[in-house]
Amino acid sequence: MLDIKRVLKAAPTKMRSREPLQQLWTPWGERIDHEWLSARAGNKAFNPAEEGERTLDEGRTPMLGEHPRPTMVRDNCTMLNGWWDYAIASIPEDETAPKWRKTAAMLTRDEAVRAVKETAIPQTFDGKILVPFSPESALSGVHQTIYPDNLLWYRTVVHPVTLGGEETVRQIGDANRLILHFEAVDYVCACYVNGQLAGTHVGGYLPFDVDISAFIDPDDAFEIALCVYDPNDSGTQLRGKQKIEREGIWYTAQSGIWQSVWLEIVPEAYLRTLTLKGASDGKLFVRAEIGGDKPNAKLHIVVTDPADGTVVSDETLPAGVRKVRAEIATAAEHLWSPADPYLYDVRAELRYGSAKPAETAGDAAVAQSQPMDVVSSYCAFRSVEIKPDTKGVARFHLNGKPLFVKGVLDQGYWPDSLMTAPDDEALTHDITAMKNAGFNMLRKHIKIESARWYYHCDRLGMLVWQDAVSGGGTDGEYNAWTTNRKPTLIRSTWNKFRDDTAKHFTALGADDPIYRRDWSRTCDAMVHMLGGHPSIVTWTLFNEGWGQFDACDATERIHALDPTRPIDATSGWYDQHCGDYHSVHNYFRPLEIYPDKGPLRGYVAEFEKKHRRRRRAAHYVVLPVARHGVRAFVISEFGGLAQLVPEHAAVSRAYGYGEYDSIDDWRAAVRSVLASAAALESRGLAGYVYTQVSDVEEELNGLLTYDRRVDKFAE
Repeated sequence: MLDIKRVLKAAPTKMRSREPLQQLWTPWGERIDHEWLSARAGNKAFNPAEEGERTLDEGRTPMLGEHPRPTMVRDNCTMLNGWWDYAIASIPEDETAPKWRKTAAMLTRDEAVRAVKETAIPQTFDGKILVPFSPESALSGVHQTIYPDNLLWYRTVVHPVTLGGEETVRQIGDANRLILHFEAVDYVCACYVNGQLAGTHVGGYLPFDVDISAFIDPDDAFEIALCVYDPNDSGTQLRGKQKIEREGIWYTAQSGIWQSVWLEIVPEAYLRTLTLKGASDGKLFVRAEIGGDKPNAKLHIVVTDPADGTVVSDETLPAGVRKVRAEIATAAEHLWSPADPYLYDVRAELRYGSAKPAETAGDAAVAQSQPMDVVSSYCAFRSVEIKPDTKGVARFHLNGKPLFVKGVLDQGYWPDSLMTAPDDEALTHDITAMKNAGFNMLRKHIKIESARWYYHCDRLGMLVWQDAVSGGGTDGEYNAWTTNRKPTLIRSTWNKFRDDTAKHFTALGADDPIYRRDWSRTCDAMVHMLGGHPSIVTWTLFNEGWGQFDACDATERIHALDPTRPIDATSGWYDQHCGDYHSVHNYFRPLEIYPDKGPLRGYVAEFEKKHRRRRRAAHYVVLPVARHGVRAFVISEFGGLAQLVPEHAAVSRAYGYGEYDSIDDWRAAVRSVLASAAALESRGLAGYVYTQVSDVEEELNGLLTYDRRVDKFAE
């Protein structure tokens, strides 16, 4: 029975959305504010602290100074987080505007690429911005909205002597390469070095690298400039929960650099990517991409047990074609699990050049390869799958044993820094708090998090359901009736009346072919990039119909890319009977198990016909439906009970599903609904996802307050 009163109370209101957000500070953000922002004047000007006070490398700071990619650690890296110059420029609208300019309100994707490549670097800048915090965030020192008719500029100066040893630096462009890493920039950007275009990137959630060796002189300082365009929710690009006019479940939009920026000196041939995926039988899948062109290159992998230093695998793999795809055997026996998150140490060496014999008879007769790239990493061994238990009920299995999944929805937002965690400790805080509360999984919601977050989940033992990032819509807006109100009011629409083929692309916000192409490419890249993290145990493709299209196609493709993990194809509603979960959201009805009614009439037959030829190919080894013929039933969102904690809420009225007179009443209600979900395990429930980890802006339904200072759920 639908609880109409709760539905009406949960409806967002424009009045509440127009209420200015009270600025909250996390403990980590408050420290940065006091030490680095306290002297700012207005929104644009910043006066640094006293000369020499807490400075590093000409204004760069030690904040977020940890290595950004824990799965690929080299000795030589230089963080560029800290003070950069910034400028917010209006896109020209007069007759002298460049030829790419077509509209006054927003640039298309192609127009944006031309704009960031062709617009001149400003002669003057507005002030200082604290990278990697977005200009919309308080911690950036700017705290200003970037609109779709703006370009955002960054600039900083680096001297090569700060990058490493003199000999190493002088070999840049010869035996070494200088790589500039951006962990995430939202959305289209062009990178300039000493005024020359060095590279471009499209997409707000994936890291990218630029080889800037050819643009610098090792003896001279060099300038890095970045031009960024972001239409935010005016466009159809992947944007997740961002909205310029935030309301309800849609949060403050952000633009520009929002993850770490850093430099790294690497050999002429080097490892560009490295993925290590271990199985419970001790086999290790190795996937690597090689930068540079060296014949006869080999990848040497050594896996070591950290407990006693025992080498469990020592293998050398050919890497002469710039790619490595191999499966190696190991003697590893210690499996990874939330209760015992055991990680093995890995040393990866890229060797190239001819063997060099010992020069004297007294030396050991050992051949030695010429210069090599050395990377430190880690791996773990475990297996995950959906299969029937002994009673024939589909369950999530870890290392061959059923495991009831107790998850929490994790938005990854912070009041002082938006989508950027203010500190590395802040990342671990949320993970540890949820684990201490008895949960074993976090569903990273509509966001690709920083690499360090997944590393912390790996080492702390937190399972992860990883969402793909949503986009689409008409002018950035979804059809509220189709994606919200109708499935909320009419439960029958969860399984029928709306397929995601071309005739319904417009209703589901997926009618832009550029969006569909970018979503598919980004989803594939996400799976490749995060595939080595043992904590990730499920890929979630579409959520509540937002920009949903051809879910069965996407499921088949992702299963082919990664056959080792289950897929939640359609979380919420508009199920296409593909993937490994029957996945529903239930905020307004008593919790129960809903039968899996099977595929939409005629759709599977059409799908089989469309893909018959492709499925004969050897690399397509999985079907679009569940691999064991059954799907696990999960409640992938529920709860969302709201409770306002005075002085720790960004708004004066709670938005969420239910409000309570006291914190004790709220805790009792949360425990009751969690108990109701747990009781369904015996009736076939495989897992649940409670909403949510923390309050976010208007949403006050978190187990933690938005500022992370109060654990509402703890006694």
